[in-house]
Amino acid sequence: MWKEQKEFDCIVVGGGPAGSTFARVAAEGGLSVLLLEKDRDIGVPVRCGEAVSDAGLRIFHEPDPRWIASTINRIRLIAPNETVVEFDLQQKGYILDRRIFDYDLAEYASSAGAQIVTKAYVDDIIIENDRVVGVKGTHVGERFEKRAKIVVGADGVESRVGRWAGLKTTVKLKNMECGFQKTVTGIDVDEHMFEFYLSKKWAPGGYLWVFPKGKNKANIGVAISGYYAKDGKSAQKFLDEFLAWKYPKASVLTTVVGGIPIDKTVKQMVMDGLMLVGDAAHTVNPVTGGGIVPGMRSGLLAAETAVKALHNGGPARKNLAAYEKEWHKIGGKNHERFYRIKETIFRFTDDDLNRIADGISAVPTDDRSLLKLFSIAVRKKPSLLFDVIRVFAGL
Repeated sequence: MWKEQKEFDCIVVGGGPAGSTFARVAAEGGLSVLLLEKDRDIGVPVRCGEAVSDAGLRIFHEPDPRWIASTINRIRLIAPNETVVEFDLQQKGYILDRRIFDYDLAEYASSAGAQIVTKAYVDDIIIENDRVVGVKGTHVGERFEKRAKIVVGADGVESRVGRWAGLKTTVKLKNMECGFQKTVTGIDVDEHMFEFYLSKKWAPGGYLWVFPKGKNKANIGVAISGYYAKDGKSAQKFLDEFLAWKYPKASVLTTVVGGIPIDKTVKQMVMDGLMLVGDAAHTVNPVTGGGIVPGMRSGLLAAETAVKALHNGGPARKNLAAYEKEWHKIGGKNHERFYRIKETIFRFTDDDLNRIADGISAVPTDDRSLLKLFSIAVRKKPSLLFDVIRVFAGL
């Protein structure tokens, strides 16, 4: 059907959580939507640690047990000197099975009326009179050209849609982490525990994680700052050394690699006929590198704006700019606070990290929390305490 239809209200490029959320909400709002995904299957490959908070997920959906590989209620931090700090999380989280989760999100969009096409590789956009009016690409060896009132760039960190349109989406080296992750089995892990290793010897400018997917399987990955990656030692090398030390008998089921933009949100998220969502708009949490919930939130806000714009006024930037305002009002302020916190954490030495571990270790177990941890972390820069308090107070 999509091949016969020449024009849509919205064409979404990318079928991840941000793109599928936009497609669903826009279709529910009465818009005709075409979602184009370059890969063969929605949700594959999984380039993600797959961690998400329960509260964040519930903004959009009641958690489906089919999505959840592990429920997390505790966190463990390992300092450079191997001091171990543990405490309960005030809000539980999950390790998802993104293959099932992403597939279901796309199915929800389809049920709402969106048309979804896989193996559809978009290689250009159509611009007329400084307005984006469509896309060009290839589907199973055949060229296609489709027009739309709004094109949505949901094509991830390597997004080309925004760049083709002339938007500034470049990420500086210090704000791009190189992520390398292996899903391994045959290991002993606590299936209810987030585990983070913090040290320049494990992950310079970032962190190494162990996210359980059951009792004997986990996503184990590392994200290192591009600033340090330039020195020649790759994220893969850091991860392989860690696995050889900690889990020498692990069997590797999958390996994924990708960039993580721990940057400020792009200054311009829209132009005439174009909107950027998710990683393409740099909505990833700059401290944690988590992108699922902020990506879905940006997709939701963009779709609500698109529905209003196309029902009243059209796809001019002045009408789509409400999305930028809503993002900065709801998620953007905290995003900027997280970025400022990240800028300080980025400069921590291993001695600083050991000091922070000693500080949180001195706090009675029942009084430990992420708020307390970050407050100790930024103690040398008191001005950041206000950012930390606002982030955790939801202000």
